[in-house]
Amino acid sequence: MLDRLSTSQEDLHHAELQEDAQAAGCSRICDCDDRQVVKVTGTLRTVTLRPRAGVPALEAELFDGTAPLDVVWLGRRSIVGIEPGRRLIASGRISMSHGRRVLFNPKYELRPLGQE
Repeated sequence: MLDRLSTSQEDLHHAELQEDAQAAGCSRICDCDDRQVVKVTGTLRTVTLRPRAGVPALEAELFDGTAPLDVVWLGRRSIVGIEPGRRLIASGRISMSHGRRVLFNPKYELRPLGQE
């Protein structure tokens, strides 16, 4: 009980995200390597429209309490339900771009609202 009172809200949120990932049978993002097929879960921190090579690309940063992962949907300007604060499960092959983990056009599942 005393640990919970002395721990910051951010640390509690990170611990909750890690427990959620373990319960869903997902990998921790910090453990994912280049070219590895993964299933990860977390909360979307940011969602932006950033064209790549003249093609629209919806980019989101997924965070699971251990590390961030850039999730990119090429050819999309928006996707219903993809918004900051939303939790999701994503799967696909990790690649590295400019020192960051990236997941292009992942298979994804939105977590039900109310579990945030």
